[in-house]
Amino acid sequence: MKGRSLAAGVAALLALAGGAFAADKPVMIGLEIPLSPPGDPSAGQLIRRGGELAVEYVNNEMKGILGGRPIALAVQDSQGRTEAGIAGYRRLVGEEQVIGVTGFFHSSVNIAVNEVANELGVPTISTQASAADITAKHYEVAFRTHAIDPIRVQTFIEFFTKQNYKRISLVAETTDYGIGIAEETERQNDEKKLGLTLQKITFDHSATDLTPQLLQVKAFKPDLVVNIGVGQPLDLLIDQAETIGLLPQTPMLLSYDAPVRPQWWQLHPKNGNGIYFIAYYSPQQKLSDLGNWFAKRYQEKFNEPPVYSSLNGFGDVMILAEAADQAKSTDPKAIIKALETGTFKNWAATPVTFPSAAGVYWHNWSPPILILKYTEPNQDWRNATLVLEHVGTAP
Repeated sequence: MKGRSLAAGVAALLALAGGAFAADKPVMIGLEIPLSPPGDPSAGQLIRRGGELAVEYVNNEMKGILGGRPIALAVQDSQGRTEAGIAGYRRLVGEEQVIGVTGFFHSSVNIAVNEVANELGVPTISTQASAADITAKHYEVAFRTHAIDPIRVQTFIEFFTKQNYKRISLVAETTDYGIGIAEETERQNDEKKLGLTLQKITFDHSATDLTPQLLQVKAFKPDLVVNIGVGQPLDLLIDQAETIGLLPQTPMLLSYDAPVRPQWWQLHPKNGNGIYFIAYYSPQQKLSDLGNWFAKRYQEKFNEPPVYSSLNGFGDVMILAEAADQAKSTDPKAIIKALETGTFKNWAATPVTFPSAAGVYWHNWSPPILILKYTEPNQDWRNATLVLEHVGTAP
C-alpha cells in the first residue's frame, strides 16, 4: 500500500509538471549511466555524448516539445552497481521529476532499477543492456532498444557454424549479463541439437587475476574463446590470455563492441589485432535523416565518427522526447501509452516500435548484430572486416 501511495504521489507531481509550469520549464529526462568503476565509464561517457546531442537537436532544430518547452538531462552515475542504480533512479524520479530514465548499460543495474520503476511508474529504456529479464517480466514501464541475449546468441551460433568452430570456451563474468549469455548459449545448443562442445568458465567482475580460469581454458584446447567480460575484465582477459600463450593461437570473440572505442588501440596496441567482436552499427549501414544529422554533428563536435553507444544514447533520449510530444503530456502513464502505441525516429533507418510481444521480446526494438574483425594493427574500426550480419528475429 505504501508503494502504491508513493507511486501515486510521484505521478501527481509529474502530471502537475506537465500543465502548471511555465512554457519554458525544461522537460527533464533521466540518464542513468556508468561513470566510474566497477562500471564501464567509457561507455557511460559515450552514451552521455549522444544524450547531450539529443538535447541540442530537440531544443535547436525542433524548437522544443509540447508547444516549445526545451528538454534537459539529469544524470546519475550507476557505477555499474545495483545499489547506486536504484538510488540514482529514485533521485531522478523524486527530485528531478524526470519523464523517463534511459542510458542503462549494465544489465544488473537495469534489472534492479526496473523493480523500483514498476513501483513508481516512471518508464525506463535500456540503451545497451541485453539480459533477458529486463523485458521478460513484461513490466509496463520497461522498454529496450538493444540486442537481447537470444538474438545475440543466434549471432554467435551462426558465426560458429560459418567458421566451423566446434569446441567453444565461454568465459563469463558472474553478472546477469555474463551468466545470461552463457546459459542462453547452452540452451540454444541443446534445443537446436547443434552438437557443440561447450566449456563454461565464470569469474567475479571485480577479479584482478584471471590466469587460473584461462589456464583451464587453455587445457580445454578450444577452437574459439568467447570473452563475456565487460569493461576492465574484458581487457584483462585479452592481456592475460596473451601472457599464457592462449592468444593469438586461439581466436577470441568479444561479446560486445568495446573495440570500436577510440582508446582500443591504446589499450591493446599489440594484441588487439585479429580479435573478432560484436557490433551493432557500421558506417556502411543506412541512417535515418535524424541519424545523418547526428553523425555530422558528432564528427564536428568530437572530431571522430560516432559509435553505437553514442548513437543509441542519442536515439533513446529522442524517443522519450518524441513520446512526450505525442502524448501531449509529461504524465508517466501517458508516456508509457505513447511508447507502446507510437512509432519513433532514432538514428537507424528502421522506425522504432515497442510491441507487446511474447517472452523477452516484450517492448523491445533491436538493431542488426554484426561481427567484425580487425585484420591489421591500428586499423580504423570503420574499415574492420565485416564477417557476419545477423538481423535479429524471434525464434
